[in-house]
Amino acid sequence: MQDISISTLLDMTAGLASGHNDQDRFNKLLDAIRKAVQCDCVALLGLQGDTLVPLAIQGVTRDTLGRRFKVSDHPRFEQICLAEGVVRFDADSDLPDPFDGLLLDYDGELPMHACMGLPLIYADQLLGVLTFDSLTPNIFDAIPERSLDALSAIVASHLKVALTVSQLEQQAKQTQQKLEELNQEVWERDGGEIIGNSSAMQNLKDDISVVAPSDFTILIHGETGVGKELVARSLHHQSSRSHQPLIYVNCAAIAESLIESELFGHVKGAFTGADKSRLGKFALADGGTLFLDEIGELSLTAQSKLLRALQNNEIQPVGQDSVQSINVRVLAATNRNLKNEVEQGHFRADLYHRLSVYPLHVPPLREREEDAVLLAGYFLEQARKKLGIIQLKFSRDALVQLPRYDWPGNVRELEHVINRAALKARAKSSRAGTISVSAIDLALDHHDVTIAPSKPSAKDVITHTVAVKDLRQATDEYQAKLIIAALEQAKFNWAQAARELKVDRANLVRLAKRLGIQVTKQHKIDY
Repeated sequence: MQDISISTLLDMTAGLASGHNDQDRFNKLLDAIRKAVQCDCVALLGLQGDTLVPLAIQGVTRDTLGRRFKVSDHPRFEQICLAEGVVRFDADSDLPDPFDGLLLDYDGELPMHACMGLPLIYADQLLGVLTFDSLTPNIFDAIPERSLDALSAIVASHLKVALTVSQLEQQAKQTQQKLEELNQEVWERDGGEIIGNSSAMQNLKDDISVVAPSDFTILIHGETGVGKELVARSLHHQSSRSHQPLIYVNCAAIAESLIESELFGHVKGAFTGADKSRLGKFALADGGTLFLDEIGELSLTAQSKLLRALQNNEIQPVGQDSVQSINVRVLAATNRNLKNEVEQGHFRADLYHRLSVYPLHVPPLREREEDAVLLAGYFLEQARKKLGIIQLKFSRDALVQLPRYDWPGNVRELEHVINRAALKARAKSSRAGTISVSAIDLALDHHDVTIAPSKPSAKDVITHTVAVKDLRQATDEYQAKLIIAALEQAKFNWAQAARELKVDRANLVRLAKRLGIQVTKQHKIDY
């Protein structure tokens, strides 16, 4: 060998680029080296602490890959590690050879032979060593030191790149594993299961199982507090993207001036205060799912920019000239009637149709009252864990009350009521074991109605006279009897009673609460 040939350099580079893993890359590197240096054995060893670990070997038994060579235990390795250039050992050197007895082409102790080592130094750091052995004594003596120094530098650079690539691949793998673990942890912690056996919830679960595996854009609509975010998490969890991130965006919480930067990112200097580049939510969700909550709150300008991203699967960060492709599944949620918003000119029709490829409606709790007790049991168990109570249960009167309440705040209100009730029950209980949550703890009495044995109609109430002490009392009694009559005629349907009385349903509920009206399912009135 007089010099490193161009073909050898090309082989080294090609091997590094085409290898599928470290072992493959290192073996191709040794193949290229043996074309330049004739030898019976070549070994590439990486330095880990004070120990040399074989990375690739040729010409020695395969078990050598499993060996670990502590540098201080092997004088030849020690000399190579301390050197700044090539180290040639005399053919009759009495220093033990670490590969004695391991050469494939020679059985027994090594006779006089040629041995040479190169320290692999990159940026003043020793990465490992490259060793050569040959059964032909002095075969390495004629190789120019300049060529060996060049070979050492090239292999050290290749080793540095390979180790860096390997480290980055390992970090990426660990990051992916952490992401998957966090996704699973959040799913389990936040209660991934959709609880409910009502027909409305069974239909919703069926729809989710049908559409989740697809990449369709989904519009989830329903009243505040019904659990739209849980539906979004279920869609993501049951999709092929479940191991990728689910990124949440509350559109109502983002200022109009920041919405484009928040969704699509920006580059440094794009606007005042942009002191560094920042990824947007679409980029963070690349490969996964983006959940746009309260999408009905977006301005028309923001809607047009969102539509462009959905149509082209491309985003353009603020201040960047070029666009970048993305692979994101979008789930959107709103408590507004977007169809009406479109008719009123508050929401773009094209965006509405783009989002509602497969719309999902989450029913309010009052339309599935049989689920109230199931959900209450779930929230009670969560409260028990948080409060450290051994046993927490509902009393019989509490179980009767739960499905009778109208739950205007839906599942979210139910959760808050159960948490408050658990705190009240614990505070007044003297027992260390089982604690019961009663109807009084739920504090739902004032929201229900009782209907007296005499059941006057709404028209009869108008002519009914009562003995009163003052005008306020007379007014309250008149309103109460009118509400009770209307509820009876509507078979305890608050919305229908409100229509008969020509008032808003929410106002009717609040007025009934103030008057102390209570509804039970026994169709009995206590007032």
